[in-house]
Amino acid sequence: MIYDDLRLASILKQKSVRKQLSAAALVETAVKKEEGQLSSAGAFRALTGEFTGRSPKDRFIVQEEASSDVDWNEINRPVTPEVFEKLEQKVLAYLAELPELYVREAAAGADEKARLPITVVNELSWHQLFAMQLFLRPEELDGEAALEPFTILSAPGFQADPAVDGTDSEVFVMISFSRRKILIGGTAYAGEMKKSIFSVMNYLLPDLDVLPMHCSANAGHDDKTALFFGLSGTGKTTLSASPDRLLIGDDEHGWSDSGIFNIEGGCYAKCIGLEQDKEPEIYQAVTFGSVLENVVLQEDRSPDFHDGSLTENTRAAYPLTAVPSAKLPSTGGHPDVILFLTADATGVLPPISRLTPQQAMYHFLSGYTSKLAGTERGVTVPQPVFSPCFGAPFLPRQAASYAEMLGERMKQHQTDVYLVNTGWTGGPCGTGRRMDLKFTRAMVDAAVKGDLARTAVITDPVFGLDVPASCPGVPSEVLQPRLVWDSLDEYEQAAVDLANQFKSNFTRFSSITADILRGGPVV
Repeated sequence: MIYDDLRLASILKQKSVRKQLSAAALVETAVKKEEGQLSSAGAFRALTGEFTGRSPKDRFIVQEEASSDVDWNEINRPVTPEVFEKLEQKVLAYLAELPELYVREAAAGADEKARLPITVVNELSWHQLFAMQLFLRPEELDGEAALEPFTILSAPGFQADPAVDGTDSEVFVMISFSRRKILIGGTAYAGEMKKSIFSVMNYLLPDLDVLPMHCSANAGHDDKTALFFGLSGTGKTTLSASPDRLLIGDDEHGWSDSGIFNIEGGCYAKCIGLEQDKEPEIYQAVTFGSVLENVVLQEDRSPDFHDGSLTENTRAAYPLTAVPSAKLPSTGGHPDVILFLTADATGVLPPISRLTPQQAMYHFLSGYTSKLAGTERGVTVPQPVFSPCFGAPFLPRQAASYAEMLGERMKQHQTDVYLVNTGWTGGPCGTGRRMDLKFTRAMVDAAVKGDLARTAVITDPVFGLDVPASCPGVPSEVLQPRLVWDSLDEYEQAAVDLANQFKSNFTRFSSITADILRGGPVV
């Protein structure tokens, strides 16, 4: 509606609107308004209240001509244009009455041929700081953006009335592709902003023949690139932040005919259990200008990264410039290696497996992992989940369309693909133990360097996966899960149970070829 665009323009001209503030000014304002506290390291710590993770059941897309290619389902839930427009009017009225607003011009997409300009309007100054660190800064970019701008209206203090506003709760994340707007309300969880823009990019980029991906990426000094796919908590940020390689980004990327590019300008790392000696790149980035979400501070204001009493989904948001090994601009060549990360709560998947092209497509479409505590509202213990393309919550189109694009690119660029289990070993969650990070790093390093492509393998009898018989820095028995379980019978039963879950899940893909089906479990 033209009226609402004019109303927004009028609001943004008010004297109370503060635009493009520096990190120092935003931190100063946030402290003054008692939105949070400074930690001893200088990072701003905020608490998000009731909602400490995303609210996927409160995410909606407007059903209109501009969204005609959306795959409507329990994730991509439709609302009418009328519902959106009425809620937008209420959000604008709410924002207009606030004593201050914070506005930032930002962008998504380091490649100008796939760049989206963004205007971020925030009620909270620390949310604006988050947006400053997570999105790209236009002043640091060259060229004209390819996509028409989007606007985020973030009003955590405004709660919807489900009986009147067409929502399911007081929380809403609502996207309109024709209005080029995102409405967010009822929740102070800052991650809703970045993930809603990622959802937008997942819808827009395929029309530019660009594959959007839920993955981290890094590059060697020879510019050989590696991608790390995985849902939250599987290790994308941790494993891509290697001091021996250059970090392109930790979560969202595009793959164009030129290579890989970061969609974001910062990192949003899960930091429960963060330790300096294990994850030095992330630990050192938690400094002035960064944001800590729901991290417990001790009496001396030092963060207690091991305290999950508020949530297991504690987060640190910081710009790529805070990472010493960041690759700027955040682009890279076509990937030589792709790693699918899964946090297997059953403890039966091998810690690393070399995949055939058919297996790569099968496991990409399966997207198996265990949803870890706190990443979504209501998740308190690990839950097995199949998330196609390792990012179903953010995919507006059919999963098969993204998989087809990935398969074409893997074939064209002769990319090696591995499945990496960063989850449990020696038994399921509660009985076994989490995979040792130093072993996972050693396996990933060997895969990225190409060492595992030449190693003898042992084929797993249940999943048909080729498991390296040896890997530098990793005891051979660790590579074979059946050797570290106390009971072989219990292992075999658990493996068959998981294999059957894979097969049951794959029935959703009715049009998949027999060739891809042969990439699944053999039992």
